[in-house]
Amino acid sequence: MIGKTNPFARRLRIDSTEAERLLWQRLRNRQLGGNKFRRQVTIGPFIVDFACIDACLIVEIDGGQHSEERDAARTAFLQSKGYRVIRFWNNEVLENIDGVLQSILMKIEDQAPSPNPLPLAGEGF
Repeated sequence: MIGKTNPFARRLRIDSTEAERLLWQRLRNRQLGGNKFRRQVTIGPFIVDFACIDACLIVEIDGGQHSEERDAARTAFLQSKGYRVIRFWNNEVLENIDGVLQSILMKIEDQAPSPNPLPLAGEGF
């Protein structure tokens, strides 16, 4: 469901907020638990701030321009496509980046398969 990058997404990368730049520096190059993140990803009609496609996780950084009504519709659409959405305010990222990263990693691990799965039928004892 990832769409072609549109020109507006390119502009958002260039004009990213301080909070987005800070978080991207900590997410890029698989720095967070080896998970690959992309930024300013087109999904349907929306451009999301960050996406970890393998974990079906969207990370949004909200500033003063966000409205609860629009965000709720956006989140509902993304969830209908199988994504989980986690949101942080700009000041959360700027003032507590380690806590934000821990929250993101915990959300990814909530979806991760068990490292010790139960034996398949006919295996084990």
